[in-house]
Amino acid sequence: MEKEGDLDRLRIFTTGGTIDKVYFDAKSEFEIGEPAVEHILREAFSSLEVVVEPLLRKDSLELDAADRAAIRAAIERCEESHVLITHGTDTMAETAAALTGLEAKTIVLTGALSPARFRSTDAVFNVGLAIGALHMAAPGVYVAINGRVFDGTRVRKNRAANCFEATD
Repeated sequence: MEKEGDLDRLRIFTTGGTIDKVYFDAKSEFEIGEPAVEHILREAFSSLEVVVEPLLRKDSLELDAADRAAIRAAIERCEESHVLITHGTDTMAETAAALTGLEAKTIVLTGALSPARFRSTDAVFNVGLAIGALHMAAPGVYVAINGRVFDGTRVRKNRAANCFEATD
């Protein structure tokens, strides 16, 4: 049973990152490809009304303050109150911090440690976790990854352990 304020339409902004990487055999390297989230949702038989809007196609290490400002502006102008951002994991926490203070928006960032197109990937699990978080969370900014949902202002990537952890 739905109540007022429930998630009925979701805006997804894609920014690139490992989740969207594809392997180019001729070049023997990975590059950012088309957004993988549409394929993930289709294969999961999602019944949500979703608008996917690609914003960037960058590795998160290449994102700068102007990119983060563009992401923030896109969220400010979108009509949806619930926003999912697919993002590279290396600077996801920095982008989450840059998005704080957006009134009446519930924003969840997620990504993957291995590309969504790989047979063994955390992308599908992380997207599902992020959508679940969007259903339950109060307005604010969150990071959903590694089976956990973090406050977007108190999270970091532990590169040595290859996972996310809360900060104090």
